[in-house]
Amino acid sequence: MRQLLLLRHAKSSWDDAAMPDRDRPLNARGRRSVAAMRQAMRNLGLSPDVVLVSTARRTMETLEALEPWDDTLLIDPIDSLYLANVMQLTAALHGVAETVRSVLLIGHNPGLHDLALSLAGDRAMRVGGENERALANGFPTGALAEFVVPGSWWDLREGGGRLVRFLTPRMLEGAGLS
Repeated sequence: MRQLLLLRHAKSSWDDAAMPDRDRPLNARGRRSVAAMRQAMRNLGLSPDVVLVSTARRTMETLEALEPWDDTLLIDPIDSLYLANVMQLTAALHGVAETVRSVLLIGHNPGLHDLALSLAGDRAMRVGGENERALANGFPTGALAEFVVPGSWWDLREGGGRLVRFLTPRMLEGAGLS
């Protein structure tokens, strides 16, 4: 069994309208929410072996706010993850070594949400529980979806994951996980 963690970057700043989208930094709310997610991940024992991260400033700052990690891990910044669609995200995951047990992918919407919905599969989304309902409603900034992947990274496909949990910064505020 493998673990896939999908994390959307935290809330970014729109203060400078002239700034290129790729260069937007996290805002104060984003920094607070990623700090809460970092604590929730530690409390839940979520520690990846590999991080695949878009090279956009807001995703890199989200990753930096999750550090330090308890264990040494491989961080792979990938330009093609910037605003990637489901096919591009899946291709990146297909490239993960089979020896890797857990991957954290930090990216952007709408691709990240589309990937999460695809992995959960149509049937799971129709008959799912609380996590599936929350995921169906959107993938807000700073949200994390945890999947169990029974096969290899290469075999990852639609319906190929089981959603274990879906956390948003707003959920953490009231749940005492942060």
